[in-house]
Amino acid sequence: MEIGQQVKVYRLRDRVSQPIIKRLGQVGTIQGFKMLDGSNVGIVVQFEDKFATWFFEDELKAVQ
Repeated sequence: MEIGQQVKVYRLRDRVSQPIIKRLGQVGTIQGFKMLDGSNVGIVVQFEDKFATWFFEDELKAVQ
């Protein structure tokens, strides 16, 4: 996964808030990466409405 790449949210690993649940199935653009702990990295995704949040890599699929 690279910055600028378009991705689709295809699953959510944990319980999350309603604004994030609404992103399931939506396409956004990778804006950057976020260090979560010593071994995990989150991917920051921004959507068309300028809402941005992070996801685990296995929650996203690249869009062709």
